[in-house]
Amino acid sequence: MSTATILFFAMLLDAAMGEPKWLWNRVPHPAVLMGRAVGYMDRSLNRDRGSILLGALALAVLITGAYLLGLGLSQLGGIVQIIVTAILLAQRSLTQHVGAVADGLRVSLGEGRRAVAMIVSRDTDAMDPSAVSRSAIESAAENLSDGVIAPAFWFLVGGLPALMVYKIINTADSMIAYRTPQYERFGKAAAYADDAMNLIPARLTCFLIALPSGVIRKMADIARDANRHRSPNAGWPEAAMSRAINVALAGPRAYDGKMQDFAWVGPEGARTIGPPAIDAAIRQLWQAWGFMLGLVFLLALFG
Repeated sequence: MSTATILFFAMLLDAAMGEPKWLWNRVPHPAVLMGRAVGYMDRSLNRDRGSILLGALALAVLITGAYLLGLGLSQLGGIVQIIVTAILLAQRSLTQHVGAVADGLRVSLGEGRRAVAMIVSRDTDAMDPSAVSRSAIESAAENLSDGVIAPAFWFLVGGLPALMVYKIINTADSMIAYRTPQYERFGKAAAYADDAMNLIPARLTCFLIALPSGVIRKMADIARDANRHRSPNAGWPEAAMSRAINVALAGPRAYDGKMQDFAWVGPEGARTIGPPAIDAAIRQLWQAWGFMLGLVFLLALFG
């Protein structure tokens, strides 16, 4: 089977099965194992606030291990590659987690806050319904890129070895790439590597949201807002999502008890929003996924 054919069936399997709890309650999820590997390197090398060099060394070891594992798995045949790739995609689980926020808000504000706290790192205790909804939608857009489109892109580029390398870099970025005394230097290599690996996928995700939703004609505005975002990549899918469902995203929010004055993404959009806006974002997730699936099908057919 071609790489595109494998990815096509993996995307369908992920969309159908998601993350079966009966399986991951019995064996560790690969993402958990990657997290343990990153944690081990952190404990082993990040001493006395670490250094940029030791952080780069840790990342190099993790990348080498991930690449070799992907190379080994790729020798086991197409079926194994389909299953492993499906496990490392997150379309269905993403829509379920984001949908849980809308369901929680329909019950109470407290339930909405508890649900959104599962998918964002910012302070949620003082959020109003609009802030909860914005947080869920931003997470939806960013994780469509990080959890679905980027893994699919790198699998197309280099098969399972490239996909495994992307996932370990993304895991390291989420665990050690913080601007704190402990990780400012040690996590720098992971942060830069993650930015580089997501450079194309983030913009591809923007396109996959903007084209089928009909807001591709607003690309100048989308690019403007994306370039104002604190992240070099996350702003692109967020800006496209903002225009696609006509809501304002980002803006001021609290981290560790401190308010931070981030720029608005799509400032012309609605700022008082609730569960219907989250539902609209979920529809955009599936629409973008379907468009990507169609592109992969064409690659499988003619590539």
